[in-house]
Amino acid sequence: MVWRILADAVLVVHGLFVAWVVLGAFAVWRWPRLVWLHLPALAWGVWIEASGGLCPLTPWEVALRRAAGGEGYDTSFLERYLGALIYPEGLPREAQWRLAAALVLVNALLYGGIVRRALRRRAMR
Repeated sequence: MVWRILADAVLVVHGLFVAWVVLGAFAVWRWPRLVWLHLPALAWGVWIEASGGLCPLTPWEVALRRAAGGEGYDTSFLERYLGALIYPEGLPREAQWRLAAALVLVNALLYGGIVRRALRRRAMR
């Protein structure tokens, strides 16, 4: 039972990290100092998608699930639904490239707005 709880905790942390990578620029818009936390996370997320690499949290979670004896349909709610979002089955390499490009594009637009707002504020002083 402890292994399954730990595996679910890793999955939740992984999901939160993915959400931070995708949506963190919105937090930076409000709290600009968070840029130093978001940009490295964003770079990692883009790298993992573009390279087809594997986030270290994935094997850690898998090892915890195996330690819990979890195989087949004997899964938790988190593993079944959040896991499907983080680890979609059969995701083609081209789709990973598109996801990486979308991540860069969306964040470039958001950061462009942040920079433009900062420049406007500076000009008003």
